[in-house]
Amino acid sequence: MDTSNKIEDTNENKIIEIPLIIQVKELAEKLGKPVVEVISELLKNGVMATINEDIDYETAAIISEEFGFTAKEALEDGESNRRTIADLDSDEEKTESRPPVVIVMGHVDHGKTSLLDAIRKADVVSSESGGITQHIGAYQIEKNGKKITFLDTPGHEAFSTMRARGTQVTDVGVLVVAADDGVKPQTIESINHLKSANLPFVVAVNKIDKPGADIEKVKQELSEHKVICEDWGGDVVLIPVSAKTKEGIDQLLEMILLISDMKECKANSKGRLWGTIIESHLDKGRGPTATLLVQNGTLKVGDYVVCGSIYGKIRVIENSNLKKIEEAIPGMPVRIWGLKDLSDVGELLEGVKSEKEAKAEVSERKHFESLKNLKERKNIGVKGISDKIKEGKVKELKVVLKADVKGSLEALNMSLNKLNTNEVAVNLIKEGLGEISESDVTLAGDDAIVIGFKVGISLAAQKSSEKHKTEIRLYDVIYNVIDDIKEALTALLPKEIIEKEMGKGKILKVFKSGKNDMIIGAKLINGKVNKEMEVKLEKEGNLTYGKIVGLKIVKDNVSEVSGDKEFGINISGISHLEEGDELVFIIKEEKVRNL
Repeated sequence: MDTSNKIEDTNENKIIEIPLIIQVKELAEKLGKPVVEVISELLKNGVMATINEDIDYETAAIISEEFGFTAKEALEDGESNRRTIADLDSDEEKTESRPPVVIVMGHVDHGKTSLLDAIRKADVVSSESGGITQHIGAYQIEKNGKKITFLDTPGHEAFSTMRARGTQVTDVGVLVVAADDGVKPQTIESINHLKSANLPFVVAVNKIDKPGADIEKVKQELSEHKVICEDWGGDVVLIPVSAKTKEGIDQLLEMILLISDMKECKANSKGRLWGTIIESHLDKGRGPTATLLVQNGTLKVGDYVVCGSIYGKIRVIENSNLKKIEEAIPGMPVRIWGLKDLSDVGELLEGVKSEKEAKAEVSERKHFESLKNLKERKNIGVKGISDKIKEGKVKELKVVLKADVKGSLEALNMSLNKLNTNEVAVNLIKEGLGEISESDVTLAGDDAIVIGFKVGISLAAQKSSEKHKTEIRLYDVIYNVIDDIKEALTALLPKEIIEKEMGKGKILKVFKSGKNDMIIGAKLINGKVNKEMEVKLEKEGNLTYGKIVGLKIVKDNVSEVSGDKEFGINISGISHLEEGDELVFIIKEEKVRNL
């Protein structure tokens, strides 16, 4: 038979890139169609839009398909420019050792600042209001010829957000527990943050000089929260210290250096400049000021920088002793002036070559943010997290669990852990008693959910959940909690794919063999074939699958072929078919699995 003209070469796919938001006239230009036709098609789909109105990507994609185009979401420049430390770090050649960055955490009254005073040999406690840290918040000291940078995150609840951010830029943690007071709620909160950040940490049991000091009791209380000290068979180093007598300070610093040596903290002082904002506030005399931890490159007075959606030129740099300096290298905490506005704590600061480049990058970021705000964005819930896991963005279902009493908490913990399998699991990143707080929401972020059982939500937590797009779910029946989480985990199980054979065909002639597609003439042996099916080829023990791009009988395009007929078929994904090969036409069905 002559099938040389039975199917068109569809190798040229009409693909267009469309941004998140696009004007109707811009879409018409991309499609090469009159605006009137595009508006008419929109009306057919129930969308009232004029020539200058914006429509979202989903709507534009549907209209594009009506005109024979395949839409692809365009990557906005602002999104590509919004880098993370991981992005920058992966491209940078680390050539030099840098000081380890240590985060000091613990209960508000357990002597964190006094311990830092002992380490720095400087008295700042007397100048602070209410015992809450209100200074630069970061210091650098020297021990055995090596420098160590300390971040002092206050234990007060008002600064929980900064503490959660701080664990993301540090190398070692120091958990301060008072020997005469033991584990307190903020101690537990600190443990959760350290574990969530996968940060190695040392326990400094402070105030061992006090009459009521009981180190063994502290070890017992820590073990209840899965912090097991070395002499109890665990892997956590516990060092008794006294900020007052200086006992144990040298051992603490030596242990920090040992851990940091094992981690091999390195950076490149000559590489690209970046760092993280530790604190930020408005100075009445100097304007916006920020405490920056330099993590790579060298920060110099006069440098242009970009920080989130703001930029600036560095006018003043002060070290942790508040002395003006001209430059700062990796591992140094400094206070800077020159940003145009207040930056968010935890924001990434990057160096750029010029003010022009800074303005352009910030403009692109603001543009992208405005586009995202035009789209309706729902809070991340169980379904949203399930989608993220399936996309490989989240490895597990993270949960922050709060309950009214310890009995309820233990029952929920046990029930949720029973749902875990070798494929899906619940990760309880924090559990505790009492109402849902702002720090709970901060810890959860946008890739975990907060579950409250017979508890309320603080106003600060509600506001924080809106900011972080965090889902908070409240329950008063345990079975409802289990059912919802089980449903979420079930959705995450890999689907079982079942192949159903719909027909077979034999290749009569190969007309075109491209790199990724083929056009052939074939004869249907049995069953049927349509464009919704896939092609399976078993050859020399190997299985290959392809998609059906087009079907023709003689010169006519058809959607399905059945009966004892010859037809033309365009297949993508297979490039090694030969005359005489047998094709199997299949459909794939997903079978939902249950836990």
